[in-house]
Amino acid sequence: MTTESLKETIKRELPAWLREDPAFRTYVLELTRNEYADRRETGDRFYELLGELRRDREKQERKWEANQAELERIREEQAQKWEANQAELKRMREEEAQKWEANQAELQRMRDEDARKWEANQTELERIREEQAQKWAANQAELKRMREEDAQKWEQQNRRWDENQAERRRLWDENRAEQSRLWEESRADSNRRWDENHEELKRLHNEIMAQAQKFDRSIGALGSRWGLQSEKAFRDALAAILEQSFDVQVVNVTDYDDSGEVFGRPDQIELDVIIKNGLLLICELKSSIDKAGMYIFERKARFYERRHERKANRLIVISPMIDGRARKVGERLGIEMYGDSTEVEAV
Repeated sequence: MTTESLKETIKRELPAWLREDPAFRTYVLELTRNEYADRRETGDRFYELLGELRRDREKQERKWEANQAELERIREEQAQKWEANQAELKRMREEEAQKWEANQAELQRMRDEDARKWEANQTELERIREEQAQKWAANQAELKRMREEDAQKWEQQNRRWDENQAERRRLWDENRAEQSRLWEESRADSNRRWDENHEELKRLHNEIMAQAQKFDRSIGALGSRWGLQSEKAFRDALAAILEQSFDVQVVNVTDYDDSGEVFGRPDQIELDVIIKNGLLLICELKSSIDKAGMYIFERKARFYERRHERKANRLIVISPMIDGRARKVGERLGIEMYGDSTEVEAV
């Protein structure tokens, strides 16, 4: 028989052996005594636990009775506080009710007073409206009168403007005819003078160059000492140098810009025109010129080209004082710039 089979047999038969064989049961109990407590020890321990539980219960009952007594005391105290609070709350409610009634009475009084003020304001507002209506009607009548008066003045101004425009056109036609005549005479006179003065100019060349240097010094000071010479004297001096040095004809042309192309409004336009061998040079002879002056000269030159239907060969600015910004504008517009008339390249 194997060990496993023996164990199975003992497990199966052991309960019957313990019931039927007292000696075997005693042997087994003695053999296993150290593994468990006996009945006497177990019973004593049980009774000890019951005594401890009884003592704990009595102790808990005493605590419960004390807690109940404390709870009853707290309840009575809370009941007294509740009654006191209810009495205070009732007093406060009665006081608030009295205040509410007083406030309602004051509110009604204020409403009645506001109603009276509203009626008074409405009456005053109605009076102001009627007064404003009367003023509005008076203003409208005055405005109508002023409009009619302005319309009459406008008609008179338009009539005067038409008369002035007709007079300006008449003067312009006369001036244009005179300029055309002078132009033809200038061309013929220029050719004649060229033949007559050719030899004389050679002799005067050195003298003119010395005088040109003198003019150069005078022109250089014009920018800061404008009171010494006028713009016209400056232009005439440069024109004389050009005519004497290069045998050209400098003609001062005056046109009227009735459409306002140059200055934005109708005005008189003055230009210096140089004529030589059929070439047309438009010049600006000034003691000083700035950026705005450079733009104005270019617009005047284009106006002259459109008016006379002739393209300028060169646009020239002669001035001893040309602003730096004006030089940039001149370079961009294709305008030749010289600080002195003697620097102008021969045409």
